[in-house]
Amino acid sequence: MDQRDGGGRAGADGLVELRVHGVSATGPDDLLDRPHVQQVAGDHRGGFYRPRAVDHEDSEAGAVTLEAYRWNNLPAGNAVRTLSMVILLPFMLINLAIWMRPAGAGGDPVIKALCRLLALTMTSMYVLSIVGVALDVIAWKCMSSPECLAGRSWLSWLGGRPAGLRLAVLALAPAAAISLVWGLSARPALPSDAFRAADHPRAADRLTAVGRWDNEPLVARLRSIHVAAAFATLDLSLLAARSAQGMSIGTVALTAAAGLLLITCAVLLCTPPLTTPTELRLDRLASALRTITLGLTALVWILVLTSSAWPERNGLPGYNLTVVGLFIGQTVLLAALGVVLFWHRGRDPNVAPALGLGALATSVAAISLAITFSAELVYRVSDVLNRGAPTAEALITSPPRACIWAILGFSLAVLVTLAVAAVVSVASRPGRIRAASAIVARDFPDAPPDAAPRLRQVRKTLARARFTERLLPLAVLYACLAGIGIAAVALGLLPTPPGELVQRYVGLPISFVNFSIGVGSYLIAALIVGTVLGGIFAHRTPWFRRYVGVLWDLGTFWPRSAHPFAPPCYAERAVPELTCRITHLVDSGNAVVLTGHSHGSVLLAATVLQLPPRVTDRVGLLTHGSPLRRLYARLFPAYVNDEVIHEIADRVDWRWVNLWRDTDPIGGRVFPPQGPDKAPSACDREATVDRRLRDPYAVTPPSGDIFPPPIKGHRPCESEKAFTDAVRHLADQIR
Repeated sequence: MDQRDGGGRAGADGLVELRVHGVSATGPDDLLDRPHVQQVAGDHRGGFYRPRAVDHEDSEAGAVTLEAYRWNNLPAGNAVRTLSMVILLPFMLINLAIWMRPAGAGGDPVIKALCRLLALTMTSMYVLSIVGVALDVIAWKCMSSPECLAGRSWLSWLGGRPAGLRLAVLALAPAAAISLVWGLSARPALPSDAFRAADHPRAADRLTAVGRWDNEPLVARLRSIHVAAAFATLDLSLLAARSAQGMSIGTVALTAAAGLLLITCAVLLCTPPLTTPTELRLDRLASALRTITLGLTALVWILVLTSSAWPERNGLPGYNLTVVGLFIGQTVLLAALGVVLFWHRGRDPNVAPALGLGALATSVAAISLAITFSAELVYRVSDVLNRGAPTAEALITSPPRACIWAILGFSLAVLVTLAVAAVVSVASRPGRIRAASAIVARDFPDAPPDAAPRLRQVRKTLARARFTERLLPLAVLYACLAGIGIAAVALGLLPTPPGELVQRYVGLPISFVNFSIGVGSYLIAALIVGTVLGGIFAHRTPWFRRYVGVLWDLGTFWPRSAHPFAPPCYAERAVPELTCRITHLVDSGNAVVLTGHSHGSVLLAATVLQLPPRVTDRVGLLTHGSPLRRLYARLFPAYVNDEVIHEIADRVDWRWVNLWRDTDPIGGRVFPPQGPDKAPSACDREATVDRRLRDPYAVTPPSGDIFPPPIKGHRPCESEKAFTDAVRHLADQIR
């Protein structure tokens, strides 16, 4: 029952504890630890909840009114939207890359332009994958083969028809695929304009900009540009096939027009006014570009439909060359991005060596994943249409060789990275065990002998939690290997099949190479199926979402500034909504203690930076399991760094407590350990923020129990005494 009262003044002393959950939360009743709750603000996707009056006693002196903000339905939504992560995951990754650039404004325009150009090539790749299935494999190869059409009534009705008719009919499939992502991205990201904040000044490179994002004008422009580029890619694919029988005046004119439109799309993405919300001329230009491209597509479709005397070739003319050319272009863009990142990092002595490479690693991962999904789609459809033909025959005659090289390159990159990760895990284990043993010896110096098994389990947990710092170098290694794999796709231009080429220069048998490609294809298919199942379980199973939902919530936290087909940003609503609610509570006479777990602490950090001074004077901040420094400062150094973290503390007048555990693989300190080079005043203030929790608090069963306390790791801290003490401490500071 939803009985809203707006949640004005809270208890007798007007103190509200506002809890914001992380990615693993289930519902407001669990977050508040109350069986009966009611919603006091928000809607079904995100809102604020309080215990019902029967479950809490506001009349008691010193009582704290609990309130919870539930946001996990904003990025997740329904099951269908969650399953869309299979299609949208590469788009989400390339959109994430543009926010992972290093700190400083020196190379920002170039980095942003390169990321947006890479995003444009991914749209073209998406179209070419559908073109490869519908036009190359089905319309051109299968429908011209009686063996392929035998027993397939759903294809034989077009068999024997002119090639132009087959291509025109099957060209509707990529057009429908473009329309699908166009329609999905055109849905409003927010339910109303109440969460827009376009009238506020925009900050360039700070977490302060989170609550002031209004990316809808930029997303609309990007959407028009990408839709135009998608249809232009389809037009060029059809015109390349048509040109194989001879270049007519109409074909040349349409090809030049499609190429000019595609170049215009690329130029617009490199235009600095693209991100200006009030730049109406770009809005009109992008819309006109999309309309012209749609008209051009209609003309190309008519040309293909009325054409005759198509050449006899084993494969759609020009398709393999187009795919390889796209991959080469992506390789050049990735190399340029790597050069800019290294040059920019080298000129800034304040940037740590490990920071700033996330943009390159994530871009390569996005491109590699998109190439792999596209190649697997073409390969798998070809394998099905081959009716179980031997692997070697299927590999050589059915899919384009560029797709085969893409599958081989991805498989080798993944296998080598996993092998190196295993070596790093084994090599770093002694050092991690030594560090874990030192922590155990400090925390449990008087442990009895019968607690030895429990101590070993605690040491293993501590050692596993310290492996997080090794993940970034492994990601960079994968990016390098995947980049080499993308460049190797250019070998698809050679007439020699992959098996023969590898045997000639490496010495491996052809059968082994073909077997490896087949195994790699099944591994990619398993990855796709696993992603689908992960989306289902992440939506329905909270404990599973705790692990797979981190990437989704991390990716959709940032606005769509590179690819418009990526999932919408939920922070555009969550941060302004939290800002509005906190301001209302303070204006109603309350003091507010903000408590955020895991990713909820990032939302609160961004929210604190939006609050006016009259509100922050009545606010305290409690974070637990926070990835603010351990992950965000490493991955997004331009937006989360020491300066930003100090600004958060200053906003709340250092009324900030951060609880962390050594067993937590995600959260950690928000300030670095105190060093001798720091000023005493800075050390004193930072020391009041981070508070380490011993985990577990004991290794022997307490009185009346037969089991020792659990190891909590990244779990929330609301049920612990340290959490209650911290809330009380912050409340006293506010009072």
